[in-house]
Amino acid sequence: MDIQEQRQGDVMILQPVGRLDSLNCREFETRLLAALDESKTVVVDCAALDYISSAGLRVLLVAAKHNRTSGGRLALAALRENVREVFEISGFSAIFALHPTVAAAVATFD
Repeated sequence: MDIQEQRQGDVMILQPVGRLDSLNCREFETRLLAALDESKTVVVDCAALDYISSAGLRVLLVAAKHNRTSGGRLALAALRENVREVFEISGFSAIFALHPTVAAAVATFD
């Protein structure tokens, strides 16, 4: 898995590319938690995320819990239909702020 990152003002944007599953979730978890520690405001751009497994969902849940203790802010953006379905079925759509675009997610932090 490739993880692209960019900054937009104070917001760190992480874009996982491909699959987020048990084979690569540790790498993404390490990068996501580091981004939350470093910038406190993170958007995960899911536009290039083809698939997310329960291991990938667990990473996001760990990040959400980490957020609560560190005072960070986390949003998800541009979920593909199949990934959005996983979030809805699992109930994660109630846990995370889901936005149609990265710009919409970033705008909520202003």
